[in-house]
Amino acid sequence: MGARLTMQVRGRVQGVFFRASTRERAAGLGLVGFVRNEPDGSVHVVAEGAPEALAALQAWIEAGGPPSARVDACDVTASAATGEHADFVVAR
Repeated sequence: MGARLTMQVRGRVQGVFFRASTRERAAGLGLVGFVRNEPDGSVHVVAEGAPEALAALQAWIEAGGPPSARVDACDVTASAATGEHADFVVAR
């Protein structure tokens, strides 16, 4: 089943294609889960899959994500995958 990362990303991460870019990157890495905007201006990411793919997604996010974004902080929690997701989507 793999592993799971839950990330709360803060900075300039809304209105800069962060969710769409994260979905594209995660799907390209073979991950499943979701990304969604939060009312406080942060973005919440839940990704499941191979540890190497999760590490690659985390590194991309912590490096700033898409070109127009700015990541100031990324709180990460690791756990076992739940298997509840079939693909990687932008949640509303």
